[in-house]
Amino acid sequence: MLQRPINRHNKSQNYILSAPIGGLNVRDSLDTMPETDAIVMDNYLPQETKIILRKGYVPYVELGTKIETLMNYNYEEKEYFLACGGGKIWNISSRHSTVLLKEGFSVSDWQSCQFKDRLFLVNGSDAPQVFYIKDNVPTIEDCVFEGDNLILSKLINVSLIKQRLFFVEKGTLKFWYTSEVGNIQGTLIKFDLSTIMRHGGRLLAICSWTQDGGHGIDDLTAFISSEGEVAVYSGSDPSNINDWSLRGVYKMSKPIGYRCAMQYQGDVVIISEDGYIPLSRALSLDKANSSQIAFSDKIRGLVLNRTLHGKYKRGWQSIIYGRMGYALFNVPTSEQFEQHVVNVNSGAWCRFTNIRSHSWGMFEDRLYFGSDTGVFLFDEGYSDNKTPICGVVEQAYSSLGSSNLKKIQLINPRTKASTKFALVVYTNMDFEERQFDYAANIDRTVLSKWNNLKWSSLSNPIGTKWATLKGKIQSQWIANSATGFKASVVFKTKTRGNLIEWYDTGFRYEQGNSIL
Repeated sequence: MLQRPINRHNKSQNYILSAPIGGLNVRDSLDTMPETDAIVMDNYLPQETKIILRKGYVPYVELGTKIETLMNYNYEEKEYFLACGGGKIWNISSRHSTVLLKEGFSVSDWQSCQFKDRLFLVNGSDAPQVFYIKDNVPTIEDCVFEGDNLILSKLINVSLIKQRLFFVEKGTLKFWYTSEVGNIQGTLIKFDLSTIMRHGGRLLAICSWTQDGGHGIDDLTAFISSEGEVAVYSGSDPSNINDWSLRGVYKMSKPIGYRCAMQYQGDVVIISEDGYIPLSRALSLDKANSSQIAFSDKIRGLVLNRTLHGKYKRGWQSIIYGRMGYALFNVPTSEQFEQHVVNVNSGAWCRFTNIRSHSWGMFEDRLYFGSDTGVFLFDEGYSDNKTPICGVVEQAYSSLGSSNLKKIQLINPRTKASTKFALVVYTNMDFEERQFDYAANIDRTVLSKWNNLKWSSLSNPIGTKWATLKGKIQSQWIANSATGFKASVVFKTKTRGNLIEWYDTGFRYEQGNSIL
């Protein structure tokens, strides 16, 4: 009897897929999206070689009211931190001894600008305020300005342009500026842009705009209207025809709110209905609108959805957080908030959730946000005020190095964490949308260790707890039976005591005609 030959050829293939360091992609189709992007990326930050779970937040001060504005002020070698809410302004530089500076305001949504050891505050409804240190005592009082037909309470935004204060008048296309360079009180002069802006509306913001990365005499001044018109001027003295020249009026997407502009590396990023757009991309001094590509082009679908339903809501704001190397855009959504976050070095995006933030501010290089009842310190600890941080990533679909039909046998998500954590990891095949709930790391006693309990012994291996080695990268193959042409890794964690890093995922699969 002839013995049947045995085919000992190894049909298994291995493939290493990087974690989705390309970040969130809500622009490309699922079939064309790069495999290192993500369809969903909530509460995980994309970095150059890995993605990491964001840190949480802890209470800083309880003030008993919604905090709509946070401001910092620098004087000599000391920094001060102000919070505004419920018609009141506090000095919260020390969390242990907050001081009520002034109350009785009708609006708590302030815009501010520091100039010559003074912090100027305006809100469009109350008398403008100035905060400074007087005889070593933090002091706030009414601004001392005057001008022909000037109503001080209508000043709603303020900027510093070439050693002059420029103010926006609420509900108009007018701005006011100090009559002399360096003035912090005295006469304001009016300038009306209604003959320049052809689409009407109202003036929202005034920005210094440079394209050489620094402030200087060649900087331009951009006036941004609610209809998306931007009037660009050169010069420094609007009252001097020889020192003030209109370079052009350009059209871009409509901006959102009085906090629509963020200065960044000499450019100005505008929160608009079509995304977060740098002026350098939206405008060209030679040809307007030649390349209006948003800074947020990769998440344009998400931004368009949020601006469509929430552009009139309060809370839109942007801020640079240098300590972690990202810019954060606060977005009101229904009765909640979310944050669109971009790695400023790589341009990769993600989204933060479960942070109810009416305002954001920096103090001593740390990031804070104003909540319903007080102020929280962000990027601190491993929970959201003692509640778990829920992270979810759905990576883009990958053919895993082969266009053939394949059966995935094993996967190996290589991670590192401070302690053991619960992990739900599985693969969706060929654009299916399976959803499995979180496995929570609340009680460490229920964690199953790899040397005690195998995945293959479980009736439902999806959602088994992940036992990692403290401080080391965990490499462990686990069962994951799935068949198809393209695979998407779904990675979910729910924790209140870990810093989780995800580097890559190994795949082992069979390919061929006889795997079904």
